[in-house]
Amino acid sequence: MLIHIYHCYVQAFIEKIVGFRWLIIILVIALTGFLGFQIQYLTINSDILSSLPDDDPDALLLKQIGEQFGGNNMGIVILETDDVFQTHVLKDIRTVTDTLEALEGITSVTSLTNMISIKGSDFGIEIGKLVDEYDLPESKEQLEALRKQVLSNDLYRGSVVSADGTATLIIFTLSTDADVRTVAGLVKQKTTHINLSEKVYYIGSPMLVTYISELMTSDLIRLIPIAFILIALILAVSFKTWRGVFLPLLTAVIAIVWAMGIMGLMGFQMSMISNNIPIILLAVGSAYTIHVLNRVNQVIHSDQRKAVIQATSYVIIPVILAAITTMIGFVSFIFGAYLDMIRDFGIFTALGTLFACLLSIFFIPSVLSMLRYHDGSKFMDRKRKSFLSHRLLAPLKDLLFRHPKYILTSWSLLILLSISGIFLIHRSVDIQDYFPKGDPTREAEKLMIEKFGGTKPVFVLFEGNMQDPDVLKVMNRCAEYMEQSPDITSTQSIADLIAAINGLITGEPGIPEEQYQIEQLWFLLEGNEMLNRFVSEDLDEGVIMSRFKSPDNESKKEFAAYMKRFIQENSNEKCTIRITGMPFVDITMDRSLINSQLGSLTIAIIFVIIVVGMILRSFPSGLYATFPIVAAIIILFGVMGFAGIPLNIGTVLVASVALGIGIDYSIHVISHFNHLFKATGNAPQALEETILISGKAIMINVFSVAGGFLVLIFSQMLPLQYFGLLIALSMAGSSQAALTLLPVVLILVHRKS
Repeated sequence: MLIHIYHCYVQAFIEKIVGFRWLIIILVIALTGFLGFQIQYLTINSDILSSLPDDDPDALLLKQIGEQFGGNNMGIVILETDDVFQTHVLKDIRTVTDTLEALEGITSVTSLTNMISIKGSDFGIEIGKLVDEYDLPESKEQLEALRKQVLSNDLYRGSVVSADGTATLIIFTLSTDADVRTVAGLVKQKTTHINLSEKVYYIGSPMLVTYISELMTSDLIRLIPIAFILIALILAVSFKTWRGVFLPLLTAVIAIVWAMGIMGLMGFQMSMISNNIPIILLAVGSAYTIHVLNRVNQVIHSDQRKAVIQATSYVIIPVILAAITTMIGFVSFIFGAYLDMIRDFGIFTALGTLFACLLSIFFIPSVLSMLRYHDGSKFMDRKRKSFLSHRLLAPLKDLLFRHPKYILTSWSLLILLSISGIFLIHRSVDIQDYFPKGDPTREAEKLMIEKFGGTKPVFVLFEGNMQDPDVLKVMNRCAEYMEQSPDITSTQSIADLIAAINGLITGEPGIPEEQYQIEQLWFLLEGNEMLNRFVSEDLDEGVIMSRFKSPDNESKKEFAAYMKRFIQENSNEKCTIRITGMPFVDITMDRSLINSQLGSLTIAIIFVIIVVGMILRSFPSGLYATFPIVAAIIILFGVMGFAGIPLNIGTVLVASVALGIGIDYSIHVISHFNHLFKATGNAPQALEETILISGKAIMINVFSVAGGFLVLIFSQMLPLQYFGLLIALSMAGSSQAALTLLPVVLILVHRKS
């Protein structure tokens, strides 16, 4: 009786939808047009630094130092050759330097041909250029003298020229209001046109941000059409009707337009994570319409309008429930995510999923009710003869009823094996792991590590009077202490310059004892652009700059503890010492990978059990629904461990996304089974029909969703390749668990009852 009343209310609701079909269709078209127009305002931001949270002290200090001293706006052109100290190489360095200095948006350029040189002469201290750019050394003697001068000075060796003399850096700084992508693009364009004889590499924040943006744009342009065509082919083979292809894809495309349009309207930016959203929604957004169409195809009725109402009333609760659980998987990223880009990804993917669900409930029935009638009996005949039903689902159904305990044992062994693989998973937040081997950015990163001590900046900030000898002496001691670490090759600070000048005057390098002596030396440096990199305008802050070599997370933790001891022992009333840099951010990011993974999964699983249990009015149903997806996620992690796929900012999303999407299959199985079991009281019959009808929709959905995600393996960034591969794998695992493990549990439960 209650079931009948429930269906009456649901059918009345669907009848209202169909009754207002024209209004619904017009509203969808108008909203799509409006939000589609907003997409033009959507921009790409691939800078990870901008996504760091302001409530993390290391990240906040890194941003502040970068803005004040230009550390985050610094790009590098690397020239590699057999020997830097050759006249034609010096000419190339000079040409690149002059070219970059002429570009609008670049405030300073530092290279071997324009670096400051501090040396003594018969007339006192001479501060000038290391090389006379208008009279470059040409003789062997001059070049050897330059080599000796450069490689014997810590100011140049390892910071501008590699210790072996085979590579040199040309460092440029962008103005705060410069368009990063425009300037970086010009840097590559202009240097390419010079036709340099040396190998050229580009690194540094502006170049990296621009390169990732280019890859993101390229991925979107290439991969979305491929995913669209692949899903269309899968739907065509599965449904064999134009509506079976067109309507699911139309739903997904509209959901994408709405989600992306709202992002543009609200001023959000695309990141290297949210770049996935269109492809995810293309795969996920079509799922709900697939289930609606599949159920409409099963209904035998003389009136297309009534067939749509009846079919939609059967499937509406499973569709809504599937959408809610998928959204929970995405929304779980909002809690505990370290990077803002991951939170944005969760919000807008969940929003797109909601739109796809609403469209499948309101828009699709409205459209279907206006289409030409199809006799449901033809679809029933096709169902019985189809490959999915006859060759896959029917034998699977027979296997389940004959050998449920064998299937349960097989799953148990597979889960135990996967658990052992989980312990092999390693974490990675290093930028090298974002690009495949041979990629120019990865090669540049490798070169910087081998010859210049890495690319990860380390900043030690001193707050105090930068002309106080006690403060400068602490800076010198700190630099010496840092260089004792195996991962720090060189340091630079204002204390180095003051000590060098003092050594040339007095013959004893070091910080003078009196402040007036430092002020006199300071006069020699006035107007030099290098000062802006080391001290604040008011001379109340100074910074030691360095680079960290090792990508290993344990090395970063050891260095952080090592520096903490020095800071605690040497901070005093005259100066406050603080340290930050990418190694410290990496430590927090690495820790957040585990917290985010455990937190998002726990939240998602708990909410899924609660929501499914409440809607199906059965806590055991909510619990049963999670069995298959939890098994699939354990297997997923096992594969990651055995295959050596790291947990990073891309793959950390996989488990919750897999849970959110994969739970749909269990929901459709258990919802369909409960409905038939309550109506017939015959568990085997209910399960058989569930596998043959809902199983078909699940298999179609798996092929289309997995196919859409597999397109990501053609991405040019490794995290996205892994993301696509793992999601496709989890879809296969969760669907098979829903069609084998869950039915076995239901069989065994109902045998005992």
